[in-house]
Amino acid sequence: MPRKLIIRSILALVALVGVVLLSANILLERYLDAPIPLQQTQIIEIRPGSSLRQVANLLEAQVGLSNPALFSYWAQREGFDRAIRTGEFAISPGMSPRGALQHLVSGQAVQYPVTLIEGTTVQDALATLWASPKLTITLQGLSDEEILAAIGTPFAHLEGSLYPDTYFYTAGMTDRDLLRRASTRLQQVLTEQWEARAVGLPYDTPYEALTLASIIEKESGLFSEHGEIAGVFVRRLHSGMRLQSDPTVIYGMGDAYDGNIRRVDLETTTDYNTYRINGLPPTPIAMAGRNAIHASLNPSDGDTFYFVATGDGGHHFSATLSEHNAAVRRYQLRQTQ
Repeated sequence: MPRKLIIRSILALVALVGVVLLSANILLERYLDAPIPLQQTQIIEIRPGSSLRQVANLLEAQVGLSNPALFSYWAQREGFDRAIRTGEFAISPGMSPRGALQHLVSGQAVQYPVTLIEGTTVQDALATLWASPKLTITLQGLSDEEILAAIGTPFAHLEGSLYPDTYFYTAGMTDRDLLRRASTRLQQVLTEQWEARAVGLPYDTPYEALTLASIIEKESGLFSEHGEIAGVFVRRLHSGMRLQSDPTVIYGMGDAYDGNIRRVDLETTTDYNTYRINGLPPTPIAMAGRNAIHASLNPSDGDTFYFVATGDGGHHFSATLSEHNAAVRRYQLRQTQ
């Protein structure tokens, strides 16, 4: 065969290979960018040790990925075979094979919310955690002291040592890890608020401020009242008056509380009955949020020493006992009508 003919044949073959490769690459790009035929978001779980082909087969079975072999080939060619994370991932309608792989590599696993509510107790918080799906439970059944040691909080008591907020976790996270986050967050907020506290407060430690904040949190669900309630309690502490807070009595009653406080309950001395003890109780009585903590450290000015619930979620504040007694009669009568 003449040399020129050979050269032409080689060039033609090279051109043909180029056309084939270009066409194949175009088809590959179209495949990679075409939406996966998915009608609703599907959560898939990538288990530890899963191979790239296993991941591709999982995508085929659960979200309708076509041609898993081509998907595996491309992903391995691009160096993604060891970059896929483990965990739960949400594959959404309209996501392409390329987008799905980028999502699996990003590590943006599905997150679940759990909310710890202001004014509830640590036992309420633990019950919420232990009822949360996908959270790995390791602390259930342990004593408060054992849980304190496990989460590494500096506080001596578990009550009040968690910050109420909504936390997000991924499947498999432990309750210990989440409680550590809630405890660390409380320390951060308490330290921040303590450093910006008003002068002349009747307590010397952040923990005492936290204890009062928990009482404020229980006394009113209205953020707008927290500062005024704090003012009442701070003035009482300064003057040597007892706090006389019903929520502290209830907390001290424990399981004996049936929804009513009787005179005998007010007259029974417990560590938390502020009708019978001077000053603050020994620990917080609930989880306190930022607003209540801020109020305990920056109470509103004024001359009020008393308040009574008005029946509509708010309170009436009084400067004198006679005014307070009149308000009690007025609002109690309204509630019985």
